[in-house]
Amino acid sequence: MPDIYGILNVARGALLTQQRAIDVTGHNIANVNTPGYSRQRVNMQTNTPIPFSPGQMGTGVSAVEIQRIYDRFLGAQISNENQNLGRWEAQKGSIEKAEMILDETSGYGLSQAMSEFWNAWQDLSNNPSGHTERTLLKTKSEILANTFNKIYSDLQQIQKDTDVSIKGSIQEINLVTDQIADLNQQISEIELTGQNANDLRDSRDLLLDELSSMIDITTSEGDNGKVTVLVSGGRPLVQGNSSWDLSTETNVSGLQDIVWLDGSGSSANITNSISGGKLKGWIEARDASIPGYLSRLDDLAAIIISEVNTLHQGGFDLNSNSGGAFFTGTSASHIAVNPSIVNDVNLIAASGTPGGVPGDNSAAIAIANLQYAHTMSGGTATFDDYYNSLVSDVGNDVQTASTNFDHQTSMVNHLNNYRESISGVSLDEEMINLIKFQHAYDAAAKLITTVDELLNTVINMV
Repeated sequence: MPDIYGILNVARGALLTQQRAIDVTGHNIANVNTPGYSRQRVNMQTNTPIPFSPGQMGTGVSAVEIQRIYDRFLGAQISNENQNLGRWEAQKGSIEKAEMILDETSGYGLSQAMSEFWNAWQDLSNNPSGHTERTLLKTKSEILANTFNKIYSDLQQIQKDTDVSIKGSIQEINLVTDQIADLNQQISEIELTGQNANDLRDSRDLLLDELSSMIDITTSEGDNGKVTVLVSGGRPLVQGNSSWDLSTETNVSGLQDIVWLDGSGSSANITNSISGGKLKGWIEARDASIPGYLSRLDDLAAIIISEVNTLHQGGFDLNSNSGGAFFTGTSASHIAVNPSIVNDVNLIAASGTPGGVPGDNSAAIAIANLQYAHTMSGGTATFDDYYNSLVSDVGNDVQTASTNFDHQTSMVNHLNNYRESISGVSLDEEMINLIKFQHAYDAAAKLITTVDELLNTVINMV
């Protein structure tokens, strides 16, 4: 039956409930700058009323739940977009390095080296017996070969560096999945008691975002609050309290393939089935983009070697002997000037006939004219055209990656801003809540004071 003590109990419940609300508001204010934090609120509910004449009498209020303000669907969208963002970020970073290596704007590159090489042959044709011209040709030829070697080596280094990044990211992924499995356990234990593990869920979602930026994943949450994380082909990375590791193994190319370990000693190669995250971007750069550039550079060097050697071997040196191979090697990584020519420039075959030595220059002219011959791309492009096409394609690849990266950045930023509008802490809003709960607390305290005065009045009546 309602009485003075019932009023006191109502006041007590109101006081404690408003105190809880102030506690949560303070927690929100304290975490205004915490990454991944979702604001919380106290859900209040009226207590069960009691029957009384002339009608039911309320029994006050109680805090039934501390709720985390979070949009699960939006979180899944951010995770998906993070996968694409990570992919283009990694690919852009690797290809931009290749673009720098092939950059001709610095004043010297392969295009300049080729131009000076052909010009040196032209100068030799003007003075076939000139020692100065022959020495200059030897020097420019060595520069051309060294430029091929260095560009090829630098591109290979990018490939190796990308491979190191892939291997390093596997360690990060394993660390994150271990942490997610541990949080699964903690969240489950807390929520089995009927409470919400809000802060732990924020930490887990932050880890899931980090994981999705590294590799494509799909996630689902069970009734027990534990999240399951699957990777390529539906293989689990996290399930309940358990986590599965990824590892690497060296393939026939000497690079690292990514394998999923089933925990029993067996493994599955998932390299080709990875479709998102930084791993996808690095794999594409390492296994497709960079090898493509290397292959085209090899083709250019191989045709130059073949064409120059063919004409040089058909000519005659200053000793009226048939010319030997001008270049050794068959690719960009191995091209070099014939050591015999390096040691004796008189072995350069500038003459077209043995009787034309030393004044005949027909072989030198033929080699110089290779600059304008359509020897590449099935007889449709010159050496310069072919190389410029390679440089242009690298630039286009960078532009594509940059455009996609910028788009994904905008998408992720938009979604994160939208998430902040829902889950983020607004200091203005929290200050309003703080004042509101403070007034309610003061009022509940005033009610207790009033009940105390009523009790004193009753006692004094005795």
